[in-house]
Amino acid sequence: MRPSGVEEIEAGDPESAARDNALRKALAAEPQAGELVIGVDTIVALDGAIYGKPADEREAAATIRALSGRTHTVISGLALAQATGAPQTHAAFTSVTFRTLDEDLVSWYVATGEWRDRSGGYAIQQAGGALIRSIEGDYNNVVGLPLALLLDLRPELLGAGRA
Repeated sequence: MRPSGVEEIEAGDPESAARDNALRKALAAEPQAGELVIGVDTIVALDGAIYGKPADEREAAATIRALSGRTHTVISGLALAQATGAPQTHAAFTSVTFRTLDEDLVSWYVATGEWRDRSGGYAIQQAGGALIRSIEGDYNNVVGLPLALLLDLRPELLGAGRA
């Protein structure tokens, strides 16, 4: 893994922002000969608005309240870049429905601190799983890597000897 240090766009069309962020991350890693660089960016969108990484506890609570009882879309931009050839960008979409949350649950979740550095202010694979009613689509996309899409595009990543 090679962190890119790219500042993420959290405005505009959610799919375009996710794809652009992923591409900028992949290109910032400066692919070397024979190397495939995978850039990924995951965005939470509700009613066309991007819910990025909350800056503080107040913003985290406001984000969780906005998602409460509603279905939002998790969009991951996926960029594949090599030293030669044009990079490719793709997007994966997963619908996530939150339970209706009371203030005690919102406060409890914010107190966990796991909202930090998380788009939409939650982590489904950790305590944030308690906020979720259901998902439709790739669970791994919500975690942050659209694995099904990646393997559809590059099945050779599973390695030799695959049946």
